[in-house]
Amino acid sequence: MTGESLLRLVTNALRDSGIPYMLTGSLASAFHGAARATMDIDLVIDPGPEQLETFLARVTALGVYVSPEAAREALMSRTMFNVVDGDSGWKADLIVRKARSFSIEEFGRRQPADFLGVPIDVATLEDIVLAKLEWAKLGGSARQVEDVRTLLRLAGDALDLEYVKTWIDALGIQNEWERANARETT
Repeated sequence: MTGESLLRLVTNALRDSGIPYMLTGSLASAFHGAARATMDIDLVIDPGPEQLETFLARVTALGVYVSPEAAREALMSRTMFNVVDGDSGWKADLIVRKARSFSIEEFGRRQPADFLGVPIDVATLEDIVLAKLEWAKLGGSARQVEDVRTLLRLAGDALDLEYVKTWIDALGIQNEWERANARETT
């Protein structure tokens, strides 16, 4: 199975189960122009318990691995679980939408798109920037900051800077924002 076919399988199962979702992470960065190699698909989802059970039955019937216990726990604790194609190694990280203000706003701003021939809702450029800065803060990842630097360079004036600045302080990511905007010196 390719990444594209896993993306199609998972998003179709989410849609058929009535679960709202959005593409985020590295593939969403690629959608916005900053591509890099990855073997996973990051999707934020917002299911109810019955919708989740329907989704689990659908993907299990399609022959990919998912732990129903991990999925149910992720729903209760608002964390994440995986759907994995054991043959190819491709996996989808399904992240249950957090209940905090930023996550609600970010999810509400998602935009319909066609990505790799798959109709999908994608996080906005601004929300990808903010999420990657947050991941950089949590994990100290220089890769996330580099992704943001690339997105900022590609976006130019298209980035809604006022929206981004609104959330920088609220999310406590000022240092990461400054790192992403710093000019590299050699």
